[in-house]
Order: sequence, then C-alpha cells, then structure tokens
Amino acid sequence: MGEENIILAKTRPNIETLKEHTEKLIKNYLEFKNLFGNRIEEIIKIDKELFWQLLELVIRYHDAGKAYTPFQNKLRAVIGKGKLVSDIKVDIPHNFLSPAFIYFKRFGINDDDIKKIVIQAVGYHHEKDKEIDANTIELAIREDLVKKIDLLEKEIGVPVRKKLTSQYLAYLSKEQRIQEDNKYYETYVLMKGLLHRIDHSASANYPVEDFTEQNLEHITTKYICEKLNSNLRDVQQFALKNKDNNVIIIASTGIGKTEAALLWVGSEKAFFTLPVRVSLNSLFSRVKEYIGYDSIGLLHSSSREYLYSEGYEESSEIYEQSMLFAKRLNFTTIDQIFKFPFKYKGYEKVLATLAYSKVIIDEIQAYSPEITAVILKGIEILSKMGSKFMIMTATLPRIYLDYLLEKNILFKQGEFLLEINRHKIKLIDKKIDEEVEFIIEKAKTKKVLIIVNTIKKAVGLYEKIAERKEFENCYLLHSLFIHRDRARLEREIKDFTEKEGNGVWITTQIVEASLDVDFDLLFTEFATLDSLFQRFGRCYRKREYDLQGEPNIYIFTKESSGIGSVYDKEITEKSFELLKEFDEKIINEKTKVCLVDKLYSKEYLKDTEFYYKFKNALHILNVITPYELNNSEAQKILRKIDSLRVIPEEIFEKEIKLIDEYETAKGEEKLNLLYKINQLTVNVPYYKCKDIISQLDNMKNTYIIHVKYDDKKGLMLKKALNYIM
Repeated sequence: MGEENIILAKTRPNIETLKEHTEKLIKNYLEFKNLFGNRIEEIIKIDKELFWQLLELVIRYHDAGKAYTPFQNKLRAVIGKGKLVSDIKVDIPHNFLSPAFIYFKRFGINDDDIKKIVIQAVGYHHEKDKEIDANTIELAIREDLVKKIDLLEKEIGVPVRKKLTSQYLAYLSKEQRIQEDNKYYETYVLMKGLLHRIDHSASANYPVEDFTEQNLEHITTKYICEKLNSNLRDVQQFALKNKDNNVIIIASTGIGKTEAALLWVGSEKAFFTLPVRVSLNSLFSRVKEYIGYDSIGLLHSSSREYLYSEGYEESSEIYEQSMLFAKRLNFTTIDQIFKFPFKYKGYEKVLATLAYSKVIIDEIQAYSPEITAVILKGIEILSKMGSKFMIMTATLPRIYLDYLLEKNILFKQGEFLLEINRHKIKLIDKKIDEEVEFIIEKAKTKKVLIIVNTIKKAVGLYEKIAERKEFENCYLLHSLFIHRDRARLEREIKDFTEKEGNGVWITTQIVEASLDVDFDLLFTEFATLDSLFQRFGRCYRKREYDLQGEPNIYIFTKESSGIGSVYDKEITEKSFELLKEFDEKIINEKTKVCLVDKLYSKEYLKDTEFYYKFKNALHILNVITPYELNNSEAQKILRKIDSLRVIPEEIFEKEIKLIDEYETAKGEEKLNLLYKINQLTVNVPYYKCKDIISQLDNMKNTYIIHVKYDDKKGLMLKKALNYIM
C-alpha cells in the first residue's frame, strides 16, 4: 500500500497507523466491557445496548480528524517522510475536526441530546486551550477532509458521513458543555472518561485493566486465618457484612482496619487512600506479600522512585500501570484521584474510573478543613454516580458526618475501639524546653518520644539535648531532611522502638500518621485534640497502661509553637477546655472519640476560622466554573503546597559527578541515576527558599539551595550561606 493510502496516528513510542491504533482501542474496549460491563450498566441512564454502541463509535471516530493533511505532514516530518501535497497550511487540533465524520443517520441516532454527548466526548477528548474558529474548520472540511472519506472508512472501520459540514460546532461552544444538571451527565462522564482510559492505555501499550481473577475477600480471609492464625475480628466481620453498602468505621489503631477494608473490597476494583506517602509505601509493601504485586498499584508523587529503590521487578511497568489506573487495588494519595470536584479539563477520566470502583479514605481526620471539603464533595458526586465509599478513622469530626447526612448519603457506621486503657495524661503549664532535664532523666531508662509543632522548635530542642555529652542517645526527625536521610531516619526510629535500649527521638507531626512506632513515654506540645490523640497512638500503641500512677503522656500547654499557623488557634483553645478535666487521669478510647466529636460539632465550631474555611471551600466547589483549571492546577490546589524540589549546595558539590552522568545517560541507566538524584532532594515551601535558590541546569523543576545541610539536623534554612543571587 502506498504511503498516501494510510493515515498515521502516532510516531512515538512506535510508528502506528490510525487503523492499528483504532484496533488496539477496540481490543481494550472489548476487554473492559467483559470485565466491568455489568457494573457500568448499573450507572448509565440510557439503554445499555445503545451505550455500548455509542462508546464504540466514540472510540472509532475520536481520531478521525488526524486525516487532516497538515496534521499528517507534522507526523511525517518526525519520521523523515516527504510531505503530502496540500494547499491548506493552518494548524487545527484534530479533535475539533473528528466529529465532522460521525455518521449519526447511518446508525439511526436522531436524538439531539445523544448526539451532543457523542460530539463532546469526541470533540473534547483533548482539552485544548485553543479557540474553535468556525471559518477555518469549514475551510479545512471543504478543501481537505472531503478528500479523505473513503480512506478514512478503511482506517477506522465504520461508515463516514459523505456530506461533511461544520454544523456539529454548535455543540462544541463553551456555553454548551455538558454539566451535572444534564439528564445524560453520568452517561457523558462515563463515555468521555472511558475513552480517555482506553485511548491512553492503548497509546502506552498496556491493557486498560490489568485485572486478575483474585478475590480480595478470599485472599484476605485466608491470610488472617492461616498466616495470622486468627479469626475475623469484629471490625472485619462488619466490613464483610456491609460490602454492598457505604461504610464509616471509627476504630482504634492496630485493630485490623486494613484487612477490614480489603474484605469490603471483595472482587471489585478499589482505590485506597492515605494522607502520607510513607504510610502508603509501607501498606503497599505489606499487602503485596499476600496479594502479590500483579494486582496492586502505587500512585503518588514519588512512587516510581520507591518502587525502583525497593527492587521490585518491572518497577517501571507497575508505575506506568498505576498511572493509568489499570491495577485492581490502587494505593494512592488524595491529590492523585480527588481532583475531580474542581471539574478541571479532563476530570472525566478519574470520575469515570472511580464510578465503577470502591474508594477507601483512611485517616480522614488528618486533612485540613479545605481538603476534607474536597473529599466530602467528591464522595457526594461519587454517590450520585453509583460508587461505594469507606471512611476509616480513629476520630471523626461531627461536621463531616453531618455533611453526609445533610446530602442524604446512606451509609452503615460501626465503632470498634480497644477496650484496654493505654494512656494517662499530665498537663504541664510550662514550655516544653523548660523540662529538658526531666526529659533527659526519663530517657536514660526509657524510650522517649518528643513531638513538637514546628521544625524550628524541634531543632532547638535537639541542640539543647544533643549537646549534653553525658547523653548520646538523641535523634531528630522532621520533613527538611533529604530523601536519603529521611528514609534512613524512618528506619532507625522503627528499629529503635523494636529493640532493647533507651534514648529520645524529637519529631514533628510527621510521625503522627506515618510511622508504626511504640514508645514508653510521650512529651508533646499542645495541639488540637485530634492531632494530640494521633500522637498518643505512638506511645503504648497496643499495650495496656501499667505505670502504677505515673503518666505516660506529658502535654506542655504554655507557648506551644505553631499555634495560629500550623494549628488553628481557636480550635486549640477549645481543645484545652475539653481536655483539662482529664489532667492526671487515664483517658480511654471512647472518651477520645467523644471529645473530638464534641470539639468538631457545629455548636463548638460556630464562628471559628476552621468552620469558615470548611464552609467556604464547599461553597467554592459548588459554584466553580467547570473546565477553568487544568489537571496540574487542580492538583496544586488540592496539595495546598507551593513547594520546590531542592538539593542542598553542599550535597550537590559532593555529588556533581552523578548530575553530569545523568545528562548523557539513557534508558534504564538514566532512571537509576534519576532515583539516586531524587534521594538527594528535599521539598521546601517556595516562600521559605525563593531568595536562596538557583536553577539546576538540565533538570526540570530541580534547584540548588544555598544553605547549610546537616545529616543530623536537616536543612538549616535560617543559616544561609554567603551567596549573592
């Protein structure tokens, strides 16, 4: 066949004709329909046969606009082929041209509303910022596309409209975009979202669903009974009984929540979220031991490096399939999947996937009120789409529960708390650094954990204690260590609590939900109740209180750092009012739950900044203009972090050879070097480093920061080197 008698679709990673590309999509479509057809049919609001017919047509027609000669010439130039002759030169995004070829009449489709969802699914399968120019498109149709009809039919495998017009453009104006009030909204989201999934998977040469026949209920039950030599616990039986319902579980640490969630997932696809990447990595590694990593994915901002560093076979493949949402069980952070309430350009891909999946939100109390508002709005949208959710938490703020009830979202709730008493508290009206001598004395015979609210306070305490020559067992952990040192310190703190010995670890709140550690005594600055109770869980994690009257939790209430910045001042003050009556008393698990419930009730939160932030975030989400943001903008808002990836100057100078090798490396070697370089970086808020950084050549989004670095203290932001920008 001559070169002019084919239509190119892609040149990377391989040259692919439109016919070859379309056939790959159809294969993915059929595999997906076989796996999840029944589940999709529960969601759609049109005839099921019509839906599958429309989805196949959307798939076949979506790239038809690539027949446009200027587009073909761009691809041909990439692979060194001569240009096709054409009098028309103007560049037009192919997705705006593809709907011109859809032959609705041939398929008996006359409903204008149905035509609209098909045209928009095809016309917006790439979300271009470029405006549609009707005159230019009419010219392209008249002078170029009409000549491609016969060839195009052979390439895409369906009849093409013989009399091409630009009338379809009426459906592609911004004012016409389909929104939630459209009667076919769910159908449109699924159609457009599944087109994205199927297309992206085919382009990456992966199946749209890498779905094994494993049933997580059976595997997890076998693991509990045979490997753990245990019967199903109450929380696990509750989850299993309610696997067809939305579920909220309030449970103590170490009670078997993870296995409960997997039992609830059963034979379905699921996304398991946690707020901290370290926790996700640990959970992924633990669960893969009895499920196998063929079925599970890991998706967060540094998951690729983690998979590679842990030596997983085919780590790149696991990462790519995780990015494509192809895995059966996906461990992920919120920012990867809960962007869709912002209705950013292309959000339908995520929403369509979650619609036929189950979603687990673990540790919801750890998020800010703004981010929790996004999660709850997302749950509201998913419930309308037919998805199922599970919320797992040690303490659930009442306003969040109230929101779900106000939206008439049905769920089953269970409370599973340890019956043992673990903690006796003592409130001390002093600053924590006023009791250094007392802390050191305790650390000579005990494993002591100090948690403070800011890095500045943590470093200051470390310097006070570590300078004591007669006391050597003092260690520091916070978020401003480079990845290599932070990973080492996280291993060391776990080893410290698991082995014989004594000493003190000083940390910030990063230890609250990310590390499974168990100390003898906790000394902490005051914070909000929910944060404090998370900290309690790092002391006597599963042990019963046995100290014969002495407290194991010391809480310092005077001039705590970070109040008003890290922690809401009003919520902290209200927390003190609720907690002060338990001074010198044992506080049980039920009491903790009740106190947090009361603290975060509307009555207590009225007129607070916290409540305003929560309600305002919900208001913004309710009035947001769809398609104003792109994917990365939505993710940035959800992360609520404007940070930069930096390498300390001293580290950079020591490892300059590594950077030079990266510039010329290729393939697997380049990936290996990238992992090693990332281990030298740390993320720093932009406002803290904007005046003391310089761009690192040949590495996107990576900077050199001109401050001292200490592998025991971390990045010394207040001690900038003598550097003139």
